[in-house]
Amino acid sequence: MKQKKRFIAGASCPECQQMDTMMLYKEHDVEKVQCVECGHSMTQPENAVQASTRQFEQVIGVFKPE
Repeated sequence: MKQKKRFIAGASCPECQQMDTMMLYKEHDVEKVQCVECGHSMTQPENAVQASTRQFEQVIGVFKPE
């Protein structure tokens, strides 16, 4: 199965400081970010992802094209 990778526009690598080299992808249901220049990678632990979600978020409306 091919892995979908997306570049993060305007992001710079904290290691090599190059801009527009960071790509985001999922591996084993964990989002990872990696620099294509130097190979520096970062992951966010699951508990940090859950803490960043909005507790009282509600859906205002759902768009249904006709």
